[in-house]
Amino acid sequence: MTLKVMEDRRGEWVVLQVSGEMDLVTSPAVRQHIHDAVAEGRHWLVLDLSEVRFCDSSGVGVLIAARRLMRSCSGRLRLILPPQDAAHGSHVHRVLAALGVRRLFDVYPDLGAATELDGDDEEAADPLSA
Repeated sequence: MTLKVMEDRRGEWVVLQVSGEMDLVTSPAVRQHIHDAVAEGRHWLVLDLSEVRFCDSSGVGVLIAARRLMRSCSGRLRLILPPQDAAHGSHVHRVLAALGVRRLFDVYPDLGAATELDGDDEEAADPLSA
């Protein structure tokens, strides 16, 4: 299976919908999309990983690097992952949890929740717990 990255915009948010496999060969494409968004001055980023069926350590490395990049530019990074017990699409959730890095990310169940803003502090509804 190959990797596919589709870009969308939801208000201030850049949404990258990633599907396929994030591995040593394909992960650089995700990294490049993230860097392109930041270079365009877009600092609110949602990575929709609900259709990622496989993620190895290089994919996790891209996610951690994205978190670091967004923090360095005072940006925001949110992930969309299905619940850990979902019938499909929960691979990334399991990998992040197994590596002990799931808690580093704000994770939401869907695009609406990830891009929802609260009028007072511009924060979304509470992310899913680790």
